[in-house]
Amino acid sequence: MTMQECYKAIGGNYEAVLGRLHSEALIQRFTLKFLEDQSYLQLKQALENKNYEDAFRSAHTLKGVCQNLSFDRLYEVSNELTELLRDRTGEKPGIPESMEKVTEVYEMTIEEIKKGLSH
Repeated sequence: MTMQECYKAIGGNYEAVLGRLHSEALIQRFTLKFLEDQSYLQLKQALENKNYEDAFRSAHTLKGVCQNLSFDRLYEVSNELTELLRDRTGEKPGIPESMEKVTEVYEMTIEEIKKGLSH
């Protein structure tokens, strides 16, 4: 699987990231680094602890990383969650459902990246 095929599988925008990073090798390197990014795990932990300040920060970081890498599908769901957490109170309706969507897309993204990089 090429990086371009991997991006298609995860709902990313390969042309946009190629325009930013200019080479498949760099895209692959930063995509590999994404597998080590702790934002999602920190987000999950912060929500479990009802620490909405940290949850917002982690969601915002995840959103930014996804935007930089043009992981559009994951960017969209993490952006939605970021906005629900923006007031840092955890009182906005829909946070658990939004986190479920982030988890679903995040896990699919990680799985496809691992699949794509193992070939």
